[in-house]
Amino acid sequence: MIPITVVDVRAAEDLVVEVLRSGAIAQGPMVKRFEDAFAHVAGTKHAIAVNNGTTALVASLQALDLQPGDEVVTSPFTFVATLNAILEAGATVRFADIRRDDFAIDSDAVAAAVTDRTKVLMPVHLYGQTADMGKLAPLAAEHGLHVVEDSAQAVGASFEGRKAGSYGIGCFSLYATKNVTTAEGGVITTDDDKLADKLRVMRNQGMKARYQYEMAGHNYRMTDLHAAVGIPQLEKLDQLTAARQANAKRLSEGLAGTPGLEVPQVLPGREHVWHQYTVLVGPHAMLSREEFASALTERGIGNGIYYPKIVFDYDCYRGHPLIPDARVEDFPAAAAVAAQALSLPVHPHLTESELDQIIETVREVLGA
Repeated sequence: MIPITVVDVRAAEDLVVEVLRSGAIAQGPMVKRFEDAFAHVAGTKHAIAVNNGTTALVASLQALDLQPGDEVVTSPFTFVATLNAILEAGATVRFADIRRDDFAIDSDAVAAAVTDRTKVLMPVHLYGQTADMGKLAPLAAEHGLHVVEDSAQAVGASFEGRKAGSYGIGCFSLYATKNVTTAEGGVITTDDDKLADKLRVMRNQGMKARYQYEMAGHNYRMTDLHAAVGIPQLEKLDQLTAARQANAKRLSEGLAGTPGLEVPQVLPGREHVWHQYTVLVGPHAMLSREEFASALTERGIGNGIYYPKIVFDYDCYRGHPLIPDARVEDFPAAAAVAAQALSLPVHPHLTESELDQIIETVREVLGA
C-alpha cells in the first residue's frame, strides 16, 4: 500500500534526547526556539505555541473578547475544528460558500454574509493553498472585521509573497499528519504585540509571572518535547515543500485528461504547499467517488476523503442556537465539492515508481 501520508520525525532524536536529559520537559527554552523558527517561516513578529490547532483557533477568538451575538464568517467546507472552535468561543457562525478552484471561501459570498453583528472573518486555507486574501483582506478592512486565518494545513503557503498567517491572526495545526508536526500542537501568529502578550498570558493559566494572575486563563501550553520534534522540520521545510510541489506537478501532468477527473489548480500569485493533493471525481466519471476510492484501496493506493459532508451537516449541529439558518442547499459549491473530493498521496517520501503507480492506477480505474 502506498500510504496517503508518511510521518518521519527521526531527525528530532537528538533534540528530544536533549530535553529528556535536561529533566525539564514542560514549556521552556525549546518551545521558545520553536516559536522563533516558526515566526520566521510565517513572516510575523510573534508565534505563540499552544497544545493543538483547535486551541489556536479557540484562544485567538477568546483574545478578541467576542460578545454573545457576535458573528464569525467562515467556510462550510472544512475540518470540524473550525466550527467547534467558533462554538466554544461562544460566537454565532455564519457560513459563506466556497470557490471550486481553490476550495476556499468566496469573497462575493462573504460580502453577502456580513451583517452588522459580524466581527471576524475566518478564511480556511484548505489543502495547502491560501484563500484569495487579495480580495478577502480588503473586504475585512472595509467592514472593520478581525481576520483569523485557519492556516492549519498551510504552513509556508503564501499569497503574492505574503505568508499564510500574516494577515491578522494565523492559526496553525501541528497534528501528526501535517506538513510540520509535533504529534499534537498548534501555533498562533501575529504582528500585534499586545495580542501576543495576551495570548501568552492566557495559555499559562492567566499568569504574567508565577502566581501573578492577570486574567482567567487556561492551560494551552506546548511542551519542550513536542517543540523538539518540530524544530528539525522547520529547518528543512523548504526542502520538504519542494518535494511536495514536485510530486504534485508530476501527478497533475500524469492525470491530465483522465475522464471525469478534475485535478487541483495552483492559482496565480499563490504558493501551494500541498498538504493534500485533492482531485474532484465528477458526475461523468466511470465510477462514483466512493467506488473510485474503494478501487484505489484494492489496488494499493492510499487515499482519503477530506471532507465527506459540509461541516454542519451532522445531527449534533442541527438546531444549534449558534448556527442559525444553516442549510446545505444554500452552499451549492461546497456541497458539490464535498460529494466529489478525494485526496491522493503527495507526501515528500514518494518515489518516482510510486508516483508512476498512482498515475497508472488512477487512469486505469477511470478508463483513461
